[in-house]
Amino acid sequence: MAESIPMTRAGAEAIKRELKRLKSVERPKNVHDISVARDHGDLRENAEYHAAKERQSHIEGRIQMLEDRLARAQIIDVGKLSGDRVVFGATVKLEDSDSGARTQYTIVGETEADLKKGRISITSPIARGLIGREVGDSVKIRTPGGEREYEILEVLFVEYALDPEEAEAP
Repeated sequence: MAESIPMTRAGAEAIKRELKRLKSVERPKNVHDISVARDHGDLRENAEYHAAKERQSHIEGRIQMLEDRLARAQIIDVGKLSGDRVVFGATVKLEDSDSGARTQYTIVGETEADLKKGRISITSPIARGLIGREVGDSVKIRTPGGEREYEILEVLFVEYALDPEEAEAP
């Protein structure tokens, strides 16, 4: 059996919205584009037709990939989690031991990660270094920029919500 993919409820909802958009908007538009391009004549030298067929392949591949992820999803209800230990779905407040700078990350599934919004993938070096640790622990994490030491200040369990524009992102 295929390996399950952890994701939050918000992450699963984003995949469902994208699937709906691909199937109800993008796919029918692409079928229309192929039909219009086909009407232009000789398909061997028809760039519009080849571009539309390539787009069709991209759309169908994306649909298959999203359906697979959704089928293997292990949806974690972050609202039901609690405690001081860092686990999937936790929002972790950290302090850099060297600079004193404070930062916050929410540990989410790979498809939900967005560093600009403070969401890091469960497979990222920082998340792997934090998982299983508790409030007050000092953690050394090897990052692309070198080794950093953080102190875990707080562990919260709050379900994040997608921004409206994020919900419609391709």
